[in-house]
Amino acid sequence: MQILDAQKESKIIPLFRLGFRVFFLGGALFSCTAMVLWLLILRDVAVLPGVSNPIWWHAHEMIFGFGLAIIAGFILTAMQNWTGIPGVRGWPLALVSGLWLLPRLLMPLRGELNGLVMVLDLLWLPLVAGFLARPVIQVKQWRNLFFVPLLILMTLLNALSYYAAHTQDWLLAERVFTTAALAIAALIAVMGGRVIPFFTVRATGTDKPAPIPVLEKLVLGSIWLATLGWLVLPRAPLFNGLLAVVLVIAAGANLIRLSRWNYQLTTGIPLLWVLHMGYLFIPLGLLAMAVAILNWGITVSLASHWLTAGAMGTVILGMIARVSLGHSGRPLKLKRPMVVAFVLVIAAGLVRALLPMLAPGLTSLAYDVSALTWVIAFGIFCRIYWPILTQARADGRPG
Repeated sequence: MQILDAQKESKIIPLFRLGFRVFFLGGALFSCTAMVLWLLILRDVAVLPGVSNPIWWHAHEMIFGFGLAIIAGFILTAMQNWTGIPGVRGWPLALVSGLWLLPRLLMPLRGELNGLVMVLDLLWLPLVAGFLARPVIQVKQWRNLFFVPLLILMTLLNALSYYAAHTQDWLLAERVFTTAALAIAALIAVMGGRVIPFFTVRATGTDKPAPIPVLEKLVLGSIWLATLGWLVLPRAPLFNGLLAVVLVIAAGANLIRLSRWNYQLTTGIPLLWVLHMGYLFIPLGLLAMAVAILNWGITVSLASHWLTAGAMGTVILGMIARVSLGHSGRPLKLKRPMVVAFVLVIAAGLVRALLPMLAPGLTSLAYDVSALTWVIAFGIFCRIYWPILTQARADGRPG
């Protein structure tokens, strides 16, 4: 940047100098708060006076409040690297992050059926999509334009979730939330295929395994097909069987893909093994979803937590820890408590998804332990990364 640009940058509050700052910190803080409230709700403490269905609130806010905030921060930051055009910063970033935050604050008080809450919550993702579309179209980098329809899809799913709450159609709500969880898993598969092998090669000094085109198409095609099928297919034995087959194929393809990324070389590198472990939750979750759709002993809600508490939570914590260091001009060296946080977030996913399957009588304990370990894990991130995300880059560069 020129000196003039640096002077302009210095006038911007560091938190709003690039998308990863406000959305990573805000999303992590919100997830801790939401999970503490969920723990209180499980003990019948009335902490959401305006919300009529706390279960709906929990699922909605962890997906559309927490998960998509992190995704927005990541994409808004990465788009600058991909296109070479400066990312969204200053008041536009403050505006879109404010539109994300307001529904999170208002919903506990005014409820999920409040018109203002719904309108605000349906505005911020299309605004992010617009910010993303402009530089991509400007440089004609069509490969990355797919994030725009993805964000529009998530907005439509968000709208459907509010419609389900309004009509008290809880089967529709479960279908929508599960579809959103599958879509986020599919996005992790897309981005994981780009960055996890790359990070592994750079850190281990090994050769990158050559992608197998047929495998890549099968991995992404099957998981996106499963996502669409979960949303639109009728719940009938024939369609459930077809969907289960697609889910099993997607699980197998993703497991083979992961096995080619030299995971065995990552044992001493926490910033790597946390991503490999997080990705492993995807094929496990897809298998669990196949079992659930066939009604073979586990519920859809339980199966979906392999993808949310497991894959989403673990990959997110690993990525925000790494991206925050790299984009703040700091070396990729973790403080020891973050390694503990990685272990805890993996434990949160395993306890929430696996323990009720092995010992249904311990389901309530699984809820408590999983939520508590999640809060500690993301709380550690917030404590360590607060000064990193709220202060200027260590190397003095803009961003």
